[in-house]
Parts: sequence; structure tokens; C-alpha cells
Amino acid sequence: MEIEQSPIQGVMLIKPKIFGDHRGLFVETWQKKRYEEIGIDLPFVQDNHSRSVYGVLRGLHYQREHAQGKLVSVSLGSVYDVAVDIRPDSPTFGKWYGVELTAENQWQLWIAPGLAHGFVVTSEIAHFHYKCTDYYHPECEASIYYADPDLNVYWGIDNPVLSEKDKNAQSFKEYCRSLAL
Repeated sequence: MEIEQSPIQGVMLIKPKIFGDHRGLFVETWQKKRYEEIGIDLPFVQDNHSRSVYGVLRGLHYQREHAQGKLVSVSLGSVYDVAVDIRPDSPTFGKWYGVELTAENQWQLWIAPGLAHGFVVTSEIAHFHYKCTDYYHPECEASIYYADPDLNVYWGIDNPVLSEKDKNAQSFKEYCRSLAL
């Protein structure tokens, strides 16, 4: 497997080896020892799978407490996946990193605990998977508005399909005020 460090500490792109022939493909998506060797040594406690259609944007999500590290990938279709550094003590606070994850490239993105995360579906349909290092706590969930001008994330799509929660997400300035920054 090949590893690319992103400009944000705690975000890395993982390119697993794909073994394919006329029958299809095989890829190892998780092996404890191998991932520990690259610094992903937190225990995973929950796996999630979402199915979305073109233009659906989910994010930018995080948990105020019980921060989740996420190892994300796509098994059908494609998404543009984004991590935003919302750790106030980080040198890259307020910066973002995005990458296209597809069923063809089988890439994974590791997003350390303490970052906000979101993705937009760029294919007709996408199956999105994420392994999480902490449980989902609905009382701790929060969102930052995907199109916040202070973050200036490039999503590559106009008029995404949003949930009510994501339409009404807080601004990055509101998030900073909640931290008393």
C-alpha cells in the first residue's frame, strides 16, 4: 500500500494494492498490524455505510465530544471527500483537504479525531463506508456549513442536495466563538 501525507496532520491518503483480473478485483481494506505501522492505532468500534445519489452532500460533520477518527472509502461510484481541521491548537486550523475516492481507485482517507468531515457524490450513485474510532453520539453531533466563505472549500458542484441539518449548520465563525477563540 502507498501512503500520501496531506498538508493537514492527521489526514492521510491510503492507496491499497489492487489485485485484479478478468473476474474482478480484490483489495485488503483493513489489517490491524499494517495500519498500526502507518500510525492508525486507535481501535475501531463502529462501521457505517451510506448510499447516496448524485449531488448529495453530507457534511461538514463532527462530534463536540467523543470525536471520531474515520477511515473512509467508496465501494460503488465516486465522491469528493473533504476533511477540515477544526482543532484550535493545530497549525492548520481552518484548512481543508479534499480528494476523489472511487470504486475504481479503492483509495481510503484517514481522518483523525478532531476534524470535520464531509463528502459530495459525483457519480449517479455511491456507496460510502467509514470505520469509526468512537460511537455515534447524537447529542454531540454538530455541523459546519459546507459553503462557509471563511473555509472556502471547493466542492466542484453547484446546488448540492442537503439535509435540513446541513442546510442550517453553523458558520465557521460560530464554531470559533463556541470555542471562545
